Amino acid sequence: MFSWCVGVSLCCVWCLRLMGNLLKVLACSELEHGPIVFLDFEHAQPTEAETAVWNQVSAVLEEAHGILAELQSYNGAGQEIREAIQNPGDLQLQEKAWNAVCPLVAKLKRFYEFSLRLENALRSLLEALTSPPYAPMQHLEREQALAKQFAEILHFTLSFDELKMTNPAIQNDFSYYRRTISRNRLNNQQLEAENEVNNEMANRMSLFYAEATPMLKTLSNATTKFVSENKTLPIEDTTDCLSTMACVCRVMLETPEYRCRFTNTDTMLFCMRVMVGVIILYDHVHPVGAFAKTSKIDMKGCIKVLKEQPSNSVEGLLNALRYTTRHLNDDSTSKQIRALLQ
Repeated sequence: MFSWCVGVSLCCVWCLRLMGNLLKVLACSELEHGPIVFLDFEHAQPTEAETAVWNQVSAVLEEAHGILAELQSYNGAGQEIREAIQNPGDLQLQEKAWNAVCPLVAKLKRFYEFSLRLENALRSLLEALTSPPYAPMQHLEREQALAKQFAEILHFTLSFDELKMTNPAIQNDFSYYRRTISRNRLNNQQLEAENEVNNEMANRMSLFYAEATPMLKTLSNATTKFVSENKTLPIEDTTDCLSTMACVCRVMLETPEYRCRFTNTDTMLFCMRVMVGVIILYDHVHPVGAFAKTSKIDMKGCIKVLKEQPSNSVEGLLNALRYTTRHLNDDSTSKQIRALLQ
């Protein structure tokens, strides 16, 4: 009798656990989709149907690691610029500062041009992951390699913007470059560097780097543009793709059965970055945003998952939710969610 009771108890515990995981899945969104899908961010390979888009996006992503490495090692020309400003009559110091700044501005131009290629890559992925007749969950299950590339773009974007926000030298260098160009133009002098970064390019770069999170702004604008240009595609097809991906990431992070399938320790952080990235995109594209009660993203669950991690690894992600979303401070945002992000 005792062993039978133990067996029943264990069975009940198992059923409750299973029901809990099922409820997590059903809470993902109001979409009518099947069981949660495990996104293989580590090993997904393109199917034949994905190959064309995958190859196009892969050519862009191959540059991403090098871009981040260059940005991480960006030290700026602060010393040379200060010396030149303090000694305006010293032509040698003026030339030294200019020679230090020019290669840095060329590097900033490469970063900006990469953002344009990234924008085109995102558009191709959105077209593939929102096309009828499949629902968002079906797309993620069928096109895991493209979902992984979408995730890699978001991971790169948040990484780039974190580095940019903590490096004031970027703005300082570019401001000095523009001032020098303007001064020489007034004196009817044209410097050789202008051939590479002309006035029109400098204006566009200036707008890009004026943003606190320029890559995220690029993706947000690209997603909004994708929605507005595809009149026959309901906006929900795009926002549901984003909310479903946020849900999948959250459930993968909070469910031990899924977490144990990660073979790389960095995949947890990767998954968290992707979750935050799609939340921010959703908040910029959806009319009422990610924080409203009607949102298809479980914001409390997502924030809770982040806060369960070591603070040094997620503080930047929490700050991204605090400062780069559009609707956090709306009246429709509950006090509970605001309190969680304080």
